Amino acid sequence: MIYLRSFLFHLYFWVWSVFTAIWMLALLPLPRRFAVAALTFWSKGLFFGLRWLANIRIEVRGRENLPTGPALVAAKHQSMFDVFSQFGLLPDACFVMKKELLNVPLFGWHGLKAGMIVVDRAGHSTALKKLVRDTLDRMKEVRQVVIFPEGTRGAVGAPGDYKPGIAALYREMDLPVTPLALNCGSHWGKGFLCKPGTIVFHYLPPIPAGLKRGEFMRELQTASPSRGPARRPRAGVRQGR
Repeated sequence: MIYLRSFLFHLYFWVWSVFTAIWMLALLPLPRRFAVAALTFWSKGLFFGLRWLANIRIEVRGRENLPTGPALVAAKHQSMFDVFSQFGLLPDACFVMKKELLNVPLFGWHGLKAGMIVVDRAGHSTALKKLVRDTLDRMKEVRQVVIFPEGTRGAVGAPGDYKPGIAALYREMDLPVTPLALNCGSHWGKGFLCKPGTIVFHYLPPIPAGLKRGEFMRELQTASPSRGPARRPRAGVRQGR
């Protein structure tokens, strides 16, 4: 049954995504907020598919820590769903995307229209300066910039290798950072199988602004455990959005 469910969900994912990307072309001449609304609708469609085709529920913890204004969110990275999901959970999510993704048909266009931050990972110091500058611009637009400090997807349970970008943003923005623990990789990872269960997004209490770099990085690594959110009794309420 798990193979059939996985096949049906992947089929749904691609049909839903291509369909959305095509009709979103009509939104390209319109203001950015229309593209963001469409991405939110698309993301919630994925929640629906996961629940009813793959038997994967979505649980959100720490709703009191969900940022509503300009904010930095530092998330673990285990799956592409780490990215897709935040369009449906945050008011105006913005991501850092690598330059190569601009060459992907439809995806690159919509990413630019939605105001994603594009970086050239080969640019080193130049890329870091651009990242800081573009993030400052997004803060003025009252957006939530989601960054994956590890820079790439890692295995569930693997210790995080955090890059310097998050520390630079923390210093320059002078804003609290909201850590996001998750376990997407345990249910919808790199492989074909979608494993039934509950994907948990746990928005942890913000790390206050003004800490020294070393102290901030220790706080972040402690707050975002490599194995994702801690388990809790099944009697807990599952929530979606």
